[in-house]
Amino acid sequence: MKLGMAGGEEAVHALIMTVRNEHEDLIARGRAALMLGNLRDIRAVDSLIKALDAPGFQTPVYAAEALGKIGDPRAIEPLLLAAANSGNDTFRKAALEALKRLGHDPERIPME
Repeated sequence: MKLGMAGGEEAVHALIMTVRNEHEDLIARGRAALMLGNLRDIRAVDSLIKALDAPGFQTPVYAAEALGKIGDPRAIEPLLLAAANSGNDTFRKAALEALKRLGHDPERIPME
């Protein structure tokens, strides 16, 4: 959390590495995704897209929210797939909100 508040080159790199690390604690990965969203650094987009499929609850939700905050259009297709295929309402809402922030019409999202 402190890294996210501090910002800067080293903080962004450390947070990206935490989100990517499949052996990291799930809560730490989720918080890293949250902080990357607050920093809005485009370098985090690829790692956050991969984190949409992370185990647990927090990391995918915070990754979706972060992608919406960053605003990179590369996130649209992965968020569409995640929203369409998720059985978790909280995650689905986060993905839909991120898509809205990216300028995508939520009515065009296919439902299961």
